[in-house]
Amino acid sequence: MRSSLKNLKIEDQIARAWTLPSNLYSDPEAYAAEKETIFARTWQVVGHHDQVKNAGDYFTTELIGEPLVVVRGADGKLRAFYNVCRHRAGPAAEGCGSRKLFRCGYHGWTYDLDGSLISATEIEGVEGFHAEDFALAPVRVEEWFNFVFVNLDREARALNECLGELPEQVKKFPFAGMKLFERRTYDMKCNWKTYVDNYLEGYHLPSVHPGLNRELDYNAYTIEPHAEYVRQFSPIRGAQPGDATPRRYQEAGEDLTTDYFWMFPNWMLNCYPDNISLNIVLPLSAERSLAIFEWYLPEKDHGSAAARASVEFSHQIQIEDVAICETVQKNLHSRSYSRGRFSVKQEQGVHAFHRMYAEAMSQG
Repeated sequence: MRSSLKNLKIEDQIARAWTLPSNLYSDPEAYAAEKETIFARTWQVVGHHDQVKNAGDYFTTELIGEPLVVVRGADGKLRAFYNVCRHRAGPAAEGCGSRKLFRCGYHGWTYDLDGSLISATEIEGVEGFHAEDFALAPVRVEEWFNFVFVNLDREARALNECLGELPEQVKKFPFAGMKLFERRTYDMKCNWKTYVDNYLEGYHLPSVHPGLNRELDYNAYTIEPHAEYVRQFSPIRGAQPGDATPRRYQEAGEDLTTDYFWMFPNWMLNCYPDNISLNIVLPLSAERSLAIFEWYLPEKDHGSAAARASVEFSHQIQIEDVAICETVQKNLHSRSYSRGRFSVKQEQGVHAFHRMYAEAMSQG
């Protein structure tokens, strides 16, 4: 499998291209290779600025099984470390909150918020011991759009280089004034790529999402692939004469759009005029993944019925997506299917993803 992954290629012309082989959506060896080749080498969203807003604020998390701690130092600098004590691999920190130092819960070794070892308990008599050799191992960390990102690859390009034009394209959405409203998780019986494939096309809107399709102008739905991300956007359809059910947005305008941004390999921003949701898909096994949704709205709107309606509208779309993705995952095992073709008009985003995936895996 490793050799076939390194030789994997997707034709750059979509009209001639075939999709990824179906076995890559269920093979444990492919999943193991993806964790090291893709997820350990890309910028991953692990938190929000408000979690580490002040000096001493910290939170712990995991990325592809690696325990991490992110902290705002006394000097105001954001840092991340492997949450592994350098003595015998105990937890340097636990949970989240605010601290002036970290104390390992195993043997009490203490660390400064900059990762340096302050005290190694009862280490007297150990020859050649130097505290500077036992600092917490650092991890690359950056902030953008109020989100906290980490990258396990010490040689990775800066986050801003990877984002390309995305920061400019999201400027029209007032995210800076929004606060977290709700967080939900969805345990899905499908490969993470099955979910990403589904996210990257509006082709299925009429059949899978009738409610969303009613709000968007399907005929004007646009897919815009970039080097490392895909933008999808559509004008929002305002109220029409004779509508039996009120639309979510009563007025349509040239700038009133919904924009969906996907960044390779697994995080998305769903941008509507009145709310933004972050969507992260984490692989749990070859055929199981976790979708994390966080909804952000202006704080003044948090108690409104409209805020609750926005979440429930998105939740219904997610339920519909989970159902079709789990069905597709089962069908990918069929002896009748190995690879498919792309719609030139509707699946440019999926094609772009498959090319990015093939390139990343071949470099691994």
